[in-house]
Amino acid sequence: MKKIAIIGASYLQVPLINKAKELGYETHVFAWAAGDVGEKLADYFYPISIVEKEQILEKCQEIKIDGICTIASDLATVAVNYVACHMGLAGNSMETTEKSTNKWAMRQTFQENGDPSPRCIKVYSKDDYQSINFDYPVIVKPLDRSGSRGITQVKSVEGLDDAVKAAMEVGFEKAALIEEYAQGTEYSIEGISFNGKHTILAITRKYTTGAPHFIEIAHSQPAELSYELKKKVEAVVYHALDSLGVTNSASHSELKIDQNGNIKIIEIGARMGGDCIGSGLVQLSTGVDFVKAVIDVAMGKEPELVKTKDAYAIIRYIMSKDDKNILDRALLEMPDKVIDYEIMDDLEGEITDSSTRYGYFMMSDTTGEVKKYLQ
Repeated sequence: MKKIAIIGASYLQVPLINKAKELGYETHVFAWAAGDVGEKLADYFYPISIVEKEQILEKCQEIKIDGICTIASDLATVAVNYVACHMGLAGNSMETTEKSTNKWAMRQTFQENGDPSPRCIKVYSKDDYQSINFDYPVIVKPLDRSGSRGITQVKSVEGLDDAVKAAMEVGFEKAALIEEYAQGTEYSIEGISFNGKHTILAITRKYTTGAPHFIEIAHSQPAELSYELKKKVEAVVYHALDSLGVTNSASHSELKIDQNGNIKIIEIGARMGGDCIGSGLVQLSTGVDFVKAVIDVAMGKEPELVKTKDAYAIIRYIMSKDDKNILDRALLEMPDKVIDYEIMDDLEGEITDSSTRYGYFMMSDTTGEVKKYLQ
């Protein structure tokens, strides 16, 4: 039986662990012991934090794993690629890992290679920006986090200090980016790369709370873009993936397209997107088993990427009692189209980022009627 290492044991990794076991692999899961669901699902669990890449490597060498992967976590990709590089397994280089997990390194890479992205500066304290006159609004974000953590739109100089402080508090490097605000509609591009060849599996329309924190409230596939614009998006994303040096992994590219068709890359993660986009929506809308493709790439196998479906798929997050009413309506009106849902008992806590939302529901059909539950 071949052995696969999976970095992370939270609910995010559950589809990966289950799929690996379904495919007949022996699963070896690494994470800080916190009672997460993946600890029990794994064939073997090791209470080693995902940031302890040297310890993970030592154990993986002892186990003699055949592949290593993760989904929906930028931080976990550091250990994944560190082990892969040292053991000669499929993955991305450590240089690519730095560029795809550190937003400042990513911005610099895009600028050097002519990839369209917002201008920005990196700051560690007020001294780094107090003499700069910004064109507001600007976006302030931590250097190295995901899931909408620490992101704030600032409309005037009065709010800048608080936004920078908030970003630094949630970041690992305790630095922040102040960047120009990109206009347009938000999309994410779900892709997979194998031996340097990139394939786009789906383009996702994103819906957020908007300013100031842009917490994601829904996703819909396929995005309604013209053929010409899809080809333009494809060219921009493929070029940016090459700029980052992505060769063997999933990718989740976030960008904005304005009313004139101009594209700005917000960021690219060299891993599958979270929010059930990769683990749920892609297969519902295209038939491509994205999770299996991630495992195939990690095991050095060319992934099967033939689309067998042409359907619509949405996920909506529960942000309020009104959203719960929309879920109730969907369960009443189209119960057979509700693929999955989950909701907390208590809907009173403050939603500060993606991890604090109350729940979600996922739907799919072939007519697009499910999209009415996005509004």
